[in-house]
Amino acid sequence: MRHCLMYQGGFERNFPKLKSGATSFDGTDGTPHSIPAIPAEVDGVCVGYMEKAGKKFAAVRVMHGKDDVVLKHELRLDPGRHMGYGKRFSPEPTIVDDEMMAGLLGDIMAANPEQKNELAKIRSSFSLTGKGGH
Repeated sequence: MRHCLMYQGGFERNFPKLKSGATSFDGTDGTPHSIPAIPAEVDGVCVGYMEKAGKKFAAVRVMHGKDDVVLKHELRLDPGRHMGYGKRFSPEPTIVDDEMMAGLLGDIMAANPEQKNELAKIRSSFSLTGKGGH
């Protein structure tokens, strides 16, 4: 399967009011900006992230199909660990494989134990067995 990480705006301005189903965020200029649709080639999980002060990025939302979980506790993203070496944060969605997404979801679940059931449902949507068959 193909998964992605997608930009959802600046953390300080947008995280306090983030809700499931959100389709826009407030830009630094104070105007609303649309969150792009999940790319057609992504058939797995999408993790929304926001930029914190100091060019730090944090996962804030996990989406798959009709499931859209806004995290109670953001998870600081480590590009090498969560996206793969050589990939960067950008306005365009970052595509990742099953192994990267499984690791990221494991870290997100550890940071959000009270949301474990909702997140485990999304995590169960793909398997690491039979790699390359997706």
